[in-house]
Amino acid sequence: MSIWWSLHLRREAASVPLARRFLLGTMETAGVDPDISFDLSVALSEACANAVEHGGDHSVRESQGDQGVPQDPWDVWDELPGAASGQYQVTAYLDGEKCRIEVADSGPGFPARRALRASALQRGTQQHEPRQYPPLSAEDGRGLCLIEQLADHVHFGNRPGRGAVVSFDKVLKWRKDALLMVS
Repeated sequence: MSIWWSLHLRREAASVPLARRFLLGTMETAGVDPDISFDLSVALSEACANAVEHGGDHSVRESQGDQGVPQDPWDVWDELPGAASGQYQVTAYLDGEKCRIEVADSGPGFPARRALRASALQRGTQQHEPRQYPPLSAEDGRGLCLIEQLADHVHFGNRPGRGAVVSFDKVLKWRKDALLMVS
């Protein structure tokens, strides 16, 4: 047996604990080891917080309709494709020995990074630039680093013209009474 679910959430701070609780409930019911569940839930919280903060236009549209009535700011589900959106999507797959989680938003995406150092290019080698971590005193910027530390594999990518995607997976450990391991 495997479990797959997807949530479409508003880009609001209250959606972060909702997604986290949904994941923890699913994993507890399935019989995933609590330590693995905790690591994945923290990584999910960081990815969701990033989508809430950076995943689109924070301003409420103030345009007037035909009858002079302001648009409903809660009407985020009816926005045009490609427009800055007030929502993001969380998808989780639990299957066998792995859990994969994806968080996709409709913001500007991740900034382009230099994949190769100039000195490595000159030498003809392909060494990746060392990861720059924010200082411990920084108020933000540690979420993506935390996801990298908690998950086994992480991918940060952009969907051209449609936002950013953070996907990560982790090998699962199971309790003896695990539902997924019964079948």
